Amino acid sequence: MRTERVRGHLDLLLLEILSAGPGHGYAVITVLRERSGGLLDLTEGAVYPALHRLEDQGLLTSDWQSFAGRRRRIYAMAPAGANALQAQRRDWRLLVSAVDAVLAPGHGTSRASAVGA
Repeated sequence: MRTERVRGHLDLLLLEILSAGPGHGYAVITVLRERSGGLLDLTEGAVYPALHRLEDQGLLTSDWQSFAGRRRRIYAMAPAGANALQAQRRDWRLLVSAVDAVLAPGHGTSRASAVGA
């Protein structure tokens, strides 16, 4: 799936993954890919700027840690991030419900009247 299709919902996805516990950027990308069955295979260039932005907004914190002689930035959920995640989950459910209502067959409005025919 292309990055632009996810872009408006990337914050929700990243916060959800990090709500399970801290992780470095590549691990977040890997979890996103695994949980989506490979459909969300985003690049580092898409994910890392979003992680930095979420940190700048106070939704995530980060700390440098060493693993096998390499330093990695570990991201963790900040208290404000947990609150934002709840709000974004609610907004997502409302959006999905609204889109499902529009796409549902027999939703009560004929196509001709909806397009002004």
